[in-house]
Amino acid sequence: MATTGNKNINAKLVLLGDVGAGKSSLVLRFVKGQFVEFQESTIGAAFFSQTLAVNDATVKFEIWDTAGQERYHSLAPMYYRGAAAAIIVYDITNQASFERAKKWVQELQAQGNPGMVMALAGNKVDLLDARKVAAEASYQFLLHISLPQNINIILLLIGNSEHDFEGRMTFRIIIILIF
Repeated sequence: MATTGNKNINAKLVLLGDVGAGKSSLVLRFVKGQFVEFQESTIGAAFFSQTLAVNDATVKFEIWDTAGQERYHSLAPMYYRGAAAAIIVYDITNQASFERAKKWVQELQAQGNPGMVMALAGNKVDLLDARKVAAEASYQFLLHISLPQNINIILLLIGNSEHDFEGRMTFRIIIILIF
């Protein structure tokens, strides 16, 4: 959850998604401004923090980058419990990654915080020639789950190259939605 005090805000953010979806790349871009083309798989989870000035407040993100391997799935509730926001990342070049992302969204709906902001992030749009998940499929999924239940979820399509503007903006959009 997001907590405030004297215009200082702490917000827990969790990234979920399949192995190879690009979760760690998004976090490294946001926290360190780095892009590593061949990122090692996360084991368990990695923790990062990033502090930003937003309007007249200071926001400190406590970011949990979770491992995408199925064997770590049972640990995920420990990371998303108490989160103000979740970014569910899928690789647009991998249909199975998108199917797994849909399951994460459903799990968060059932077990996550009621006011949690969720972003479904289609990553690697710089690889359009290899695209397997149509943007329309993502939009349809969001309409199917968000309209009847009135949940806070948005769709982000992100390129993950060294000149990535969208990846950095993902976190700024999350800030706006949380606060």
